[in-house]
Amino acid sequence: MRIGFSFWGFLGSGIIDTPDGGRFWRRPIVDELIGLGHEVVLLQTDRDRTEAGQALPYRWHAGFPAIDVLMCEWRWPLPGRNTTPCGSVGHTCDLHRQADLITSYSNAGVPTLIWDTDRQLPTDASLRQLQNVLVCEPGLAPPPGSVSLPTPVPDHLLDAADPAELAARTRRLALAYVGNQYDRDGDFAAFFAPAAARFPHQVAGKWTQTSRWPWVNFTGRCAFSQTRAVYLTATTTILLNRPRYSRVGHVSQRLGEAVLAGCLPLTPTSLACADVYTPSALHVADGAETVERITWAQRIAGSREHEELIEACLLLLEPFRLSAWARRLTQLMTTIPTGSERT
Repeated sequence: MRIGFSFWGFLGSGIIDTPDGGRFWRRPIVDELIGLGHEVVLLQTDRDRTEAGQALPYRWHAGFPAIDVLMCEWRWPLPGRNTTPCGSVGHTCDLHRQADLITSYSNAGVPTLIWDTDRQLPTDASLRQLQNVLVCEPGLAPPPGSVSLPTPVPDHLLDAADPAELAARTRRLALAYVGNQYDRDGDFAAFFAPAAARFPHQVAGKWTQTSRWPWVNFTGRCAFSQTRAVYLTATTTILLNRPRYSRVGHVSQRLGEAVLAGCLPLTPTSLACADVYTPSALHVADGAETVERITWAQRIAGSREHEELIEACLLLLEPFRLSAWARRLTQLMTTIPTGSERT
């Protein structure tokens, strides 16, 4: 197939000032699809070149080339950024470009797969009514009208992870988190903040409203390439989630990033399908349980029990292995009918 891929982000390490978590899996997805014999044409701006100064060996197209299927990482209105006139200060053209792609391809009957990675596509969006449009989202329990397509974990990272080596590492922090604040204050206040008052910790990411937690060590955004280094220094992390994610069993790439570094992912029980993602020994219901689990994790650090726990976390990542994920993606694409009739 010739796949047109629309995303607003980076394939490489990109820049520090971006919330683009998709860098963990985006380039591996493109490489895997190419490896399966598909042609991939990238339909948004080459931000790796224009912003990060990195030339990558892929094909970008600013027009509307002939394609067999359109895949969109869904973009949504961000007032003051992509809703402003083209050429104005601070404007990004991702939303305009996406609208043009939808008009040229989806509305013309080209099979279209929308990957709504942030759960922003309205449930009553007219796009959902087109028979040639399939809406997917990362949650394991999506609402009617959407299909589950979780974020994948690259094969080479899974294959390289050694539980014994990861358990044997000396970790100076009890707790760390890499990620931004966006809508995570509830989980942060309930789980992370109480533990941060008790243990050495670090929060790397864009957190702009922190006055409620003066004892927390916020260190600002880190480069994408430094994410693993942060997790390698910490015994545990907490899967802080947006409520709209937790309701449908949606976790981000942070799970894979942490587990692959041997950082145990404590998981709030409010997350639907939590047992699919992490061992029950890592599930926590409140701040007190979080403190207790971190104390326990530090006590077993370096032991056979610790190694087995990391191994169990890695095994739970196996269903999200990218090679299998890419085959499912292409299977989904081949089932999308052509034609823009409404259902």
